[in-house]
Amino acid sequence: MNIAKVSKKAESSLVQSNRTKAAKKAIVMVVSAVSLVSIAAIGASAVSVNFSPITADFKSESIKVLKNVIKYVGAGVGVWGVVNLIEGYGNDNAGAKSQGIKQLVAGVALFGATSLADSIF
Repeated sequence: MNIAKVSKKAESSLVQSNRTKAAKKAIVMVVSAVSLVSIAAIGASAVSVNFSPITADFKSESIKVLKNVIKYVGAGVGVWGVVNLIEGYGNDNAGAKSQGIKQLVAGVALFGATSLADSIF
């Protein structure tokens, strides 16, 4: 009777382990795709800047590019925080939940700060 319980417990942990591995692979693929898209967007915004001698246009364009970089980094950190939250709730891991919330708040703060700076300046 005890052997049957141990066997069922081992079987359920093996199934759960396979699900966890698949979830982690999916998370890595999604984060990689988001990172590539954000890098491409940063590159596209940098290419559109006209780098002439240092003038007021150069200064305003470089500030615009810097704001975009910070905005995309904030979005990436926020997405990574959501991924950590999902992983924390999936594995019932309090540390991952806490880290995910911190990263999500930091990402929202960076993204919001650049949006606020756009509206002020």
